[in-house]
Amino acid sequence: MSQESKIRLDKWLWACRFFKTRALAKAAIEGGKVHYEGNKPKPGKIVHPGDTLKVRQGFDEKTIQVIDLSDKRGPAKIAQTLYRETEESQAKREEITTMRKLSAPATTGRPDKKQRRLIHRFKNIHDYKPENE
Repeated sequence: MSQESKIRLDKWLWACRFFKTRALAKAAIEGGKVHYEGNKPKPGKIVHPGDTLKVRQGFDEKTIQVIDLSDKRGPAKIAQTLYRETEESQAKREEITTMRKLSAPATTGRPDKKQRRLIHRFKNIHDYKPENE
């Protein structure tokens, strides 16, 4: 294996555009947001084609397979060819997204003037007077 084909995990994640900077990629790896073949790796772990990674970003957790290596951050179209997300991961992410959207409280918009006054009165509890009085 030549020196050119040895790519660090943090550099590969940065080149694939999972993280905006290498420092953010390193922090995510050290924080346990990235798993390499089921284990918690170090940022300097060497990546090989065919390896499996789990990357957590916010609410999303992606299971990806390394297809190709690159140490240069290029356009998004090229970066997307370096990895492939598993079908199970895509289905699970879509299911979690729909469940999260369904469980979000329905809002009726901004409060009107009367509702705002009640909110202000409630926050300033010493000024609070119920409407019926």
